[in-house]
Amino acid sequence: HRTSLADCPALKLWRSKMGGCELGTKGTDEGCCSHALVRGEPSWDFIPELQPLAGEDVVDGCGKGKFVATDLEMLLRQRGVTRLVFGGVTTSCCVATTMREAADAGF
Repeated sequence: HRTSLADCPALKLWRSKMGGCELGTKGTDEGCCSHALVRGEPSWDFIPELQPLAGEDVVDGCGKGKFVATDLEMLLRQRGVTRLVFGGVTTSCCVATTMREAADAGF
């Protein structure tokens, strides 16, 4: 999300607050990862082994799937990509959602 959280849905903000780890705050609980989804925070960035190459496009989205409200599909089609390989941290959520969106888009 943007550091202002302007792109964060109200329901997501409310759920994080009700869960005791409000997005955008510095949680007091050691396990609170309230900044994990905020751009520029250390936990948001790529791990060193997977840093993008110089000039490589990075698609940044704030929803569960990365085909909605991003330019991912356009970038893939411009490059003639027809097959995708998926991986990520939240396989049962964001990765699976993006995979379904890709299938719906014909990849």
